[in-house]
Amino acid sequence: MRALVTGGAGFIGSNLVKQLLQLENSKISSIKVLDKLTYSGTLTNLQDTPKDSIEFIQGDVTDPKVAHEATSKTDVVFHLAAESHVDRSIDSSRVFVETNTLGTQTLLEASLKNRVETFIHVSTDEVYGSIGEGSWTEDFPLSPNSPYSASKAASDLIALTYARTYGMDVRVTRCSNNYGPNQFPEKVIPLFVTNLIDNKKVPLYGNGKNVREWLHVFDHCAGIYLAFLRGKRGEIYNIGGGRELDNLELTRMLLNEFKVGEEKIDYVEDRKGHDLRYSLDISKAQRELGYSPQIDFETGLKSTIKWYRENSNWWRPLKESRPQ
Repeated sequence: MRALVTGGAGFIGSNLVKQLLQLENSKISSIKVLDKLTYSGTLTNLQDTPKDSIEFIQGDVTDPKVAHEATSKTDVVFHLAAESHVDRSIDSSRVFVETNTLGTQTLLEASLKNRVETFIHVSTDEVYGSIGEGSWTEDFPLSPNSPYSASKAASDLIALTYARTYGMDVRVTRCSNNYGPNQFPEKVIPLFVTNLIDNKKVPLYGNGKNVREWLHVFDHCAGIYLAFLRGKRGEIYNIGGGRELDNLELTRMLLNEFKVGEEKIDYVEDRKGHDLRYSLDISKAQRELGYSPQIDFETGLKSTIKWYRENSNWWRPLKESRPQ
């Protein structure tokens, strides 16, 4: 089958492209990558893929002509293109609504007209809001608390209408916090790791008691592929990592890996509307897809730190040119 990966030069998208190319007995025979190449998307993320293994299209998912070209002669779309940094959505929300919501609708419409067989819409646990105890199942009401998560919730709902109204084979996945190689150094783990490599302090929001569930990007990509392989039209699948940590616990783990103390913590003003806790119930994905995370957090964190230590030539230019 011929696949399109939107946002394929970004963190999760590039890892998905590599995984699809490496799978034994893969159902994917060719891959097109569509990416706008904004600050967080870079072709260096794909530099170790064979040049003849992908077709790259630089363009914006909100552009109907680009979306039509990208979905033409395509059997399955893996839609990952999105603005994803919550802090930036708080500072300037318009681009999040345009890319995440309008961009998804534009791509769905092009896919419908080009008779794409399957559309995998990759979303986030943040659409559920915040949960004090227990874990979200897929039928939990959506209650987003940031412009980013609201734009993703809207895109989820639009995607599902194309399944219900037009009969498209649309499936939605919702993931917990990702980490791993090639993550842009504005997110907490790569930001803290690269700061510590440079012997700098790490900026911790508030009192550090906000809880997140962590998922290695390799496990996430495996879950996305399983949703394509075994999922059903109009269904939602939670793809979680199963390891919950508050941000202070995570920070202390990182400090321990670098053998430094808590004097390296710079407590900063908390994020506006900061969700307290995320937690996904993955029993549906386990039952229907055969999904289960394979990389335990301690192992994944050590390998991620090792990757950033060995690839400063990748992250340092990105961090130095990061838009403020």
